[in-house]
Amino acid sequence: MLLVYTHKISPRLNYIFKHICTRILGVKVDFTTKIEVFIAHGDLKMSYTKQQLGNEFFIKSHEILFEQGLNDIDIHIQDWENTKCFFYLGEKSSMPFDIFSASFYLLSRYEEYLPHVKDEYGRFTATESLAFKAGFLHQPVVDIWAYKFREALQKQFPEFKFPERTYKIKPLIDVPSAYNYKLKGIMRTMGGSLKDFVRLRLKSLYTRFMVLLGFRHDPYDTFKYLINRQKTSEFKFLFFFLIGDYSTYDKGINPNKKKFVSLIKHVGDYCRIGLKISYFALEDDVLLKKEKQRMEEILNTNLIASRQSFSKLNLPETYRNLIALEIKEDYTMGYVNHIGFRAGSCTPFLFYDLDYEVQTPLKIVPYHLMDYALLKQRSLLDKKKVLNGIIDAVKQVDGEFVPVFHNYTFGDAKRWEGYKDLFNLILESPNEV
Repeated sequence: MLLVYTHKISPRLNYIFKHICTRILGVKVDFTTKIEVFIAHGDLKMSYTKQQLGNEFFIKSHEILFEQGLNDIDIHIQDWENTKCFFYLGEKSSMPFDIFSASFYLLSRYEEYLPHVKDEYGRFTATESLAFKAGFLHQPVVDIWAYKFREALQKQFPEFKFPERTYKIKPLIDVPSAYNYKLKGIMRTMGGSLKDFVRLRLKSLYTRFMVLLGFRHDPYDTFKYLINRQKTSEFKFLFFFLIGDYSTYDKGINPNKKKFVSLIKHVGDYCRIGLKISYFALEDDVLLKKEKQRMEEILNTNLIASRQSFSKLNLPETYRNLIALEIKEDYTMGYVNHIGFRAGSCTPFLFYDLDYEVQTPLKIVPYHLMDYALLKQRSLLDKKKVLNGIIDAVKQVDGEFVPVFHNYTFGDAKRWEGYKDLFNLILESPNEV
């Protein structure tokens, strides 16, 4: 166990030390404000305060972990060997940066509470983030810093054996609409056909009727392929089905359709199932509760995981709504059009509510890549190169790689050509040395 001497045990300090030491490094951590208890401790120990006591492992503390609410914080990014960091300490500290305060800033999403420009969907964008502006979005810096901390501690305590963790993957399959043409109802089918005709999309019109007459496979129906891939992988896929009502933003399948319900149950026999929360349910707790209950009736069990439509987050309200409904995991923390680490980490973490200054039970599992972000790369070779880059970044810290694909990504549309190869590359990545 690591014992930390500090002048004040605050909720923020407790939260971030437990994330870095326990969740990432696998080491239990405890705190004391008594010097005699600290001196008597015979195992791993360090001080995290304003002044060093003696010759112990010491990191000078930044004020952010002892403050409450939001404050103006000066952040100066500096290079640090193979990465970047902030909250520089100088040479008197055992590490050149206060990695705990820097990690807290990123994991708490401090910057998303501050004034910022939103996109047309009301989302915080990658280009507004500190990580993007400073050029470290492509690195899981929180995990990199934690490993540097482990390395420094190991030099001071060479006999201590740190537990090892292994690289993992968690593929997410987003299902905004299970079918492109099937189960859409008479009015939507007629409307879609008319739109195809007016816009001279004759190929789409032809495909629509061939699918409806049973002569062709629906292009969005890739579930058989995905279930077969699941059977060969030791890592469980997590499907997010949209079952919200039809709206401007969400145009899924009516959840009262028996064949749609049967599909969800069938996929659930092989994979995990979560709820893709509709756009209007994001800010409507009554609608959210309705969708949750609807999914629980289908699954006949408690709903564990959710993802927000359009990857939209309003902090802290979005997460508070999930907590109120006892949803345990959320998979929205990421960027649709940029690859990288929105919270600076590839390790799941608990949501810290900055307004209430409390660690919540909601587990945030950040995703690092969405299929749309790879469309920027023109060739399949370039896509593979970018994909391998992000996989290697996660492997360097033995983290968990979380990619998001859609059911239609595995269809035969030209824009998604080669995406099965990319998905297979991810599934095979844990077996590569």
